Amino acid sequence: MRRYSNTAMYGISFLVWLAFMSITSYATVERHIYVVHMDKNVVTALDQSLADGRRWYNAVIDSISEYSSQNDGEQVTEFPQLLYVYQNAISGFSAKLSTTQLEALKNIDGFLHATVDEILNLHTTHSPQFLGLQNGKGLWKAPNFANDVIVGVVDTGIWPEHVSFQDTGMSPVPVRWKGTCESGTKFSSSNCNKKLIGARAYFKGYEGAAGRINETTDYRSARDSAGHGTHTASTAAGNIVPGASLFGMAKGSAGGMSYTARIAVYKVCWQFGCASSDILAAMDQAIADGVDILSLSLGGSSKPYHSDNIAVGAFGAIQKGIFVTCSAGNSGPSESTVTNTAPWIMTVAASYLDRSFPTTVKLGNGQVFKGASLYSGKRTKMLPLVYGKTAGGQGAEFCTNGSLTQNLVKGKIVVCERGINGRTEKGEHVKMAGGAGMLLLNTDDEGEELFADPHILPGTSLGAMAARAIKSYVSLKKKPKAKITFEGTVYGNLAPVMAAFSSRGPSVVGPEVIKPDITAPGMNILAAWPPTVSPTMVKSDTRRIVFNIISGTSMSCPHVSGLAALLKSMHKDWSPAAMKSALMTTAYIQNNKKELITDAAAGMSNSATPFAFGSGHVNPERASDPGLIYDINTDDYLNNLCSLNYTSSQISLLARKSFSCPRVALQPGDLNYPSFAINFNSSSNNVTVVHTRTVTNVGTPHTRYKVEMSEPDGVTVVIEPKVLNFQKINQKMSYRVSFVALGQSSSTTHSFGSLTWASGKYSVRSPIAVTWRKV
Repeated sequence: MRRYSNTAMYGISFLVWLAFMSITSYATVERHIYVVHMDKNVVTALDQSLADGRRWYNAVIDSISEYSSQNDGEQVTEFPQLLYVYQNAISGFSAKLSTTQLEALKNIDGFLHATVDEILNLHTTHSPQFLGLQNGKGLWKAPNFANDVIVGVVDTGIWPEHVSFQDTGMSPVPVRWKGTCESGTKFSSSNCNKKLIGARAYFKGYEGAAGRINETTDYRSARDSAGHGTHTASTAAGNIVPGASLFGMAKGSAGGMSYTARIAVYKVCWQFGCASSDILAAMDQAIADGVDILSLSLGGSSKPYHSDNIAVGAFGAIQKGIFVTCSAGNSGPSESTVTNTAPWIMTVAASYLDRSFPTTVKLGNGQVFKGASLYSGKRTKMLPLVYGKTAGGQGAEFCTNGSLTQNLVKGKIVVCERGINGRTEKGEHVKMAGGAGMLLLNTDDEGEELFADPHILPGTSLGAMAARAIKSYVSLKKKPKAKITFEGTVYGNLAPVMAAFSSRGPSVVGPEVIKPDITAPGMNILAAWPPTVSPTMVKSDTRRIVFNIISGTSMSCPHVSGLAALLKSMHKDWSPAAMKSALMTTAYIQNNKKELITDAAAGMSNSATPFAFGSGHVNPERASDPGLIYDINTDDYLNNLCSLNYTSSQISLLARKSFSCPRVALQPGDLNYPSFAINFNSSSNNVTVVHTRTVTNVGTPHTRYKVEMSEPDGVTVVIEPKVLNFQKINQKMSYRVSFVALGQSSSTTHSFGSLTWASGKYSVRSPIAVTWRKV
C-alpha cells in the first residue's frame, strides 16, 4: 500500500466503500481495460492534499483492491491494475477492472464515463516537387525554415540511426521541450539528438489485451520493427537525403515536408495493432512534452466523438494549440467509410503523384495491358499462363499458402486475384511453388488502382479491365501465354487521381461536416525504412533497404502534418483551426491536365467528389497566404455538439469539466467550418437550411471580396451579403448562406457545388455537399 495522509486515505476509502455497498450483484472474474474519464474539478475538490491527480487515482485503485478482497466473497477477482493516468488529453485514467470494480468507480463523485479499450489499426523523393515546394523559395525559404517546430508522430516507433534523422548543423533542442528519450530494448537516451528530440513507447494497454510483447520479433521500446513509423516520420520531417531510391527506382533527393523540424516519436503500435489506451497515453504525454503538431496514421471504426479516444485526445491537444492530423482510412471506395471525423481533426485522404512504375503485359493473342510494379529484375520471356484449376487446388485463384501445385506452375506465370492474403505474399507462394512470374488482378471494386509492390519475383498488378480480359483469355485458349516487361520510373502521368482505397464520406457520425477534409500524396510514396525490415515483409525476402515505397492514407497524413509544421513556422499566432482553414480553402480540384480530379475507383473516367477529396488537393504555397481564414475556438466545437444533441455529460468528456449547453437554440450550420455539408430528406421541397460563417482577413488590409457560386443540383443558394469589404488585417466579417431545397432532381443521393470568395490575388473556396436522405 502506498503512503498517503491518513485523512486523505480515509476520505477515499469511505467513498469507495459507499460505492461497493451500492452494488448488489456478485463479482465477475472477467476483466477488461477501460479508459475512465473523470471531472478534474471534482477530483481536486475532493482532496486538495492529493490534487496532482496521479496520487489520487493510485489511492482509488488501492482502495478498490482492498474492498475487492473484503467484499467479493468466494468469487475473488484479481486486483484492479492502473495502467495510465491522463492529465492533458483528458482527465482520468485507464485500468484493468472487473465489472464490479467498474460499477464501484461509477458511484464515485467526479466519474463521467468509461469506454472499453480497443485495438486499432495502422491505416519522398518527388512529393515536395509535386506539391510545389522549392529550395530557397516560399515555405522552403531560409527565414521561414529557421524554426523549432516539433512534430509528434504516434506510430510504430522509429529507426533512430537512419540518415533521415541525423542532426548535422542543427541548433540546440528548444528549451521549451519537456520530453525525453526513454530507454528500452535496443534503445537508449543516446539514440536521440537535435533532430530526433524525444522517443517513448506505450504498451500497457496492448499487453493487457494481447500478452507480453515478444522481444525476439519486436522491440519493447521506441525502436521500429515494422517500418511504418520510420516511413511516416521521415515523410513529415525527415532530412533531405540525396540519391535515395528503392532498387534504383524513384531516384532523387528524399526529404520530409518540413525537413528542418524536430521529431518526437511515440510508439503505440505492435504486432497485432494499437490499443486506444496506449494511443491516448501517448497523446497525453505529447501535449505535456510540448509538440506543435500531432500526426496519427491510424484509426478504428467510426463512433460518436465522446466515445472515440482519438477524438477526445485530439480535442485536448487543440485546447493547447496543437494541430492534429489523422489518416482518413483505407476502406474505400465504399461510401461512408471515412474515420477520424471529428471536426477539430484534419482528416486526410490519399491520391496519386504524377510518378509511376509501369509494366507492360503482352498476351499470346497480342493483347497488351499496362500494370505497375517495383520488381527490379529483367523482363520475362513469353511463358505459359496458368490460373485457378490449371495452377492448383482450392484457393489457387488467390494464390494462398499451399494452394498451388508445383508441377502445374513451375516455370510459368501464375494469375492471382486480389483478396484473402497480402499482395506480396501471393508472389512468395508463387515463387516457392516454382512459378516464374505473377499477374496480380484487381476486382471490379478495386477498379484501375495500380499498387506498385517490390515483388520477390517478376510480378505486376493489373486493373479490373485487364483482369476481365486475361481471365477470359486463359479460359478460352488451350495454351495461354504472357510476358511481362518492367519499365522503371516514369514521370508526367495524370495527377492527382484519387486512390480507390482511400476512405470516403459522408461521415456516419458527423454528416454535418464534409469528411475527409483534404487529400495529399499517398500512393507509392518513397521514405525512410529500417535496414532490418525487408521491403515486402514476407519471410523469404532477405533483401534489405534504407528507403521503401508504400501506399495508404498513412502516407498522405504525414505529408499534411509536415506542411502544417511549415505553416506553424510562418504563422506562429495561428490557431489549429486557422491553419486547417488555410490548407482547405486554398486546395485545388483540377489535375495537371486542367481537368477535374478523377477517381481510380471509377477507372479514371469519372470526376471525384468532395466525399473523396474533401476541399481538394493540398496546395502548401497558396495555404501560406490564404487571404481569409475561418477560425474556430474550443467553445465553438462544444456548442456545435449541443446542436447535434450530445448530452451535457457526453460533452463534459471533451470539456474535461461539467458542461451545460446554452439555452439559446443552436444549429449545426453555426459551426464556422471551411466547408458546407447540407442534409435534406429526399422529399424536401422549399425547405431552407441556413448556415452562418465568419471570415478573418489575413491577406491585405484594403480588400474587396465578391462571392462566386456553383449551386448543387436540386438546391438554390442565397448569400447575404454578396460582397465583403475589409479595411484592415484581422478584421472579421460574417455572412449567411441559405440553402433552399427544390427537391431531389435525380436518382443520385448526393449533389455538389462550391462557394468562393474571390479578390484578384485570392480565391477562398469552400466545397458544398448536399445529401438527400430517404425518409
